[in-house]
Amino acid sequence: MFLADCRARLAFDLIGNTWNAVVLWALRSGPRRPGELREGIGGISPKVLTETLRRLEYNGLVGRRAYPEAPPRVEYGLTDLGRSLVPLIGAFGEWAFEHGDDVLAAQDRAEAPARECPRDPRPAAGLR
Repeated sequence: MFLADCRARLAFDLIGNTWNAVVLWALRSGPRRPGELREGIGGISPKVLTETLRRLEYNGLVGRRAYPEAPPRVEYGLTDLGRSLVPLIGAFGEWAFEHGDDVLAAQDRAEAPARECPRDPRPAAGLR
């Protein structure tokens, strides 16, 4: 059973968030500034990146380092705990590369009946 406090659910929640794994993967080669992360990750807004980094920091996967400079500079990097997830994220990415076309084909098959035969919202003749 996957109880509310189950450790497996905790792990699934960490990886299940759309951006968590992407940001962790983007940090795998070393610390980066938020602007560098946004440039390297397509489609993430500054707000969502900030929320994701805070969530990852809260969970001990990412560390934040502020430099006492003017203007201020901040970098984010993986903690040892965060680095321990990188091989798992990589394995999941390999699975997606190998099987992504199969998943997309299944989605197309599932959506095909709706595209081929749109429902007419009007009642059929004689059924009023």
